[in-house]
Amino acid sequence: MTATASAAAQFAPPPRPPSRIWTFIEGRAVFELGAFYMARPLLSHLPKGDGHAVQVLPGFMASNSSTVPMRRLLKGLGYDAHGWDSGRNVRVDNALITRLENQLKRLNDESGRKVSLVGWSLGGVLARELAKLHPDRVRLVISLGSPISDDRNHTSAARLFELLNGKDPEPMRGGRFRRLDEAPPVPTTSILTKTDGIVHWRGSVQKPTRTPSENIEVHASHCGLGVNPSVMIAIADRLAQPEHTWAPFAPSLAVQWMFPKTSLD
Repeated sequence: MTATASAAAQFAPPPRPPSRIWTFIEGRAVFELGAFYMARPLLSHLPKGDGHAVQVLPGFMASNSSTVPMRRLLKGLGYDAHGWDSGRNVRVDNALITRLENQLKRLNDESGRKVSLVGWSLGGVLARELAKLHPDRVRLVISLGSPISDDRNHTSAARLFELLNGKDPEPMRGGRFRRLDEAPPVPTTSILTKTDGIVHWRGSVQKPTRTPSENIEVHASHCGLGVNPSVMIAIADRLAQPEHTWAPFAPSLAVQWMFPKTSLD
């Protein structure tokens, strides 16, 4: 860590959940869903995919139904998009990790190509850890409002998560998931919003790393990240990059207003 980064970390505010104001108005995600369907004809003109598999992981307490709009869009753009094989995202245990590994291996073996992982909230944490376990099978990772800071105090769902999983979920007791703030050794994008009502935006900022990585800020709610049109634009752009090539996200002039560039320190 550089002296500048060390100083910034020293004076950073202590980890805390997002403002209750943002939490109370998370219902605005309904309007983001409406905006998604209104913009659907335009979103169909996003960069086309090359057919590689995309595994989409839902957020905490959510299931595959929450990612249906995103996966349908990705399929329409030419990707082999899949939900996960694990029902509702409640318990983080070794059985879940085994199922995720098996699905990743199957998708990789069947296509002979690396798989992209897109994870929403807790799903993004799991996607990053899965990429650490099998970097040879993963093309890139995109997380949406994920608590990747390695400190649960950044999320308002911490108590519920620990009630259902304990303070140290089973994988942690086995030595895994101990450095969530470390990015996997594959290109990684964290999409975050400063108006997130579940995970404080600081908890979703990934640190600079030797592997290509970036943070993309959007105007969204936490519960709307999986359908927000600006998020879909960013996801499509990231997935469309040819394998083994990477460049930071650079939105076109027409959509720059969707992507604020504020300080993430």
